[in-house]
Amino acid sequence: MNSLSISQATALPRWRRPFALLALMTFVMQLAYATWMALLNNFVHDRAGFDGSDIGWLQSIREVPGFFAVGVIVVLWVMREQVLAIVSLVVLGGAVAVTAWFPTFGGLLITTFISSLGFHYYETAKQSLELQWIPKDRAPVMLGWLLAIGSAGSLLAYGSIMLAWKVLGWDYNALYMVGGCLTLIIAVFCYFAYPPFHGPAVQHRHMVLRKRYWLYYALQFMAGARRQIFLVFAAFMMVERFGFEVHEVTALFLINYIANMIFGPIMGNLVLKIGERNALALEYVGLVLIFAAYGGIYIFGWGIVLAASLYVLDHLFFALSIGLKTYFQKIADPSDIAPTAAVAFTINHIGAVVLPALLGYLWLVSPASVFAAAAFMAFLSLVLALCIPRNPRAGHETIFTALHRQRQAT
Repeated sequence: MNSLSISQATALPRWRRPFALLALMTFVMQLAYATWMALLNNFVHDRAGFDGSDIGWLQSIREVPGFFAVGVIVVLWVMREQVLAIVSLVVLGGAVAVTAWFPTFGGLLITTFISSLGFHYYETAKQSLELQWIPKDRAPVMLGWLLAIGSAGSLLAYGSIMLAWKVLGWDYNALYMVGGCLTLIIAVFCYFAYPPFHGPAVQHRHMVLRKRYWLYYALQFMAGARRQIFLVFAAFMMVERFGFEVHEVTALFLINYIANMIFGPIMGNLVLKIGERNALALEYVGLVLIFAAYGGIYIFGWGIVLAASLYVLDHLFFALSIGLKTYFQKIADPSDIAPTAAVAFTINHIGAVVLPALLGYLWLVSPASVFAAAAFMAFLSLVLALCIPRNPRAGHETIFTALHRQRQAT
């Protein structure tokens, strides 16, 4: 099938256009990931007898493929990003389908690694495709809609899990199998139903590290470290401290994604209106307060309602991270998008590989200290976000480049 440019694709029916493909892939990836995530904490607790250290090691292994996401550059020598995204969904779906077959520490490390390989290589390819296929002037809004669509996929997974677990009596194996196989079916449909698309610029097929992108790299590093603490330990806290069962954890996730479906497009419009600098600063201020409050739950014995509310609020603030994508889109050379997406994912996962295992041991001694570390990282992210200029663009990537130009002019 001949490749179509983004402008040529406008002649296709709406359901076969590039944004529709992005939306469908986003939907099914979130469905698979939500199936795995909603069941994980209870599955490892009930079937594998995990403690905080074990879950920390599992999550560290899960992030190893993200650390090596730079390998996407090599894969792109032999396949297009669009094909890579679909193949990655197949790998993710297959691994999720068989997760319950291996309820041991070693077995879960293997299935988690394979599913993570699919997840992270998909996310790397998808981020590159988003920034190539979506126009800059509409990017925050359209990314907000993709966030809402992904939340709909998660909502379907969580709602189905609640119903199947509590009413129909399905076990872990049936739930994992259905979620994984549905992902496989939709991924195969994406391959055959959509023509190859290409963006306006030919992408570099080698590693790209540019000095002028240093602030983007730093923000990616902090985002990965900070976000991983939340993903690993906030949900585990609900099970370990408050005794949440599968349907209760799932209900909490359900609320999260209903909120994201509603507020995703709103957050996209907010980024468009107030700019990347202010949007990211707002996110990081909110996260400092949220992580500090998580620590207060252990220090002061605050209750389950506050913990659940903070969990939902964190997801809402995370929607503002759209601003990090659009910041890079504005400052990047169009040919740098694919290799930089791979490099950025590797940078994002440096802390994510190391921190869960290390903080898992700290968790055994002081859970509040884990959240204090996350609050400090959010504060450092705030400092970095304030280095973004009000109108970022190539040659005007940080406030320091603007000051340097002013000094040269005088």
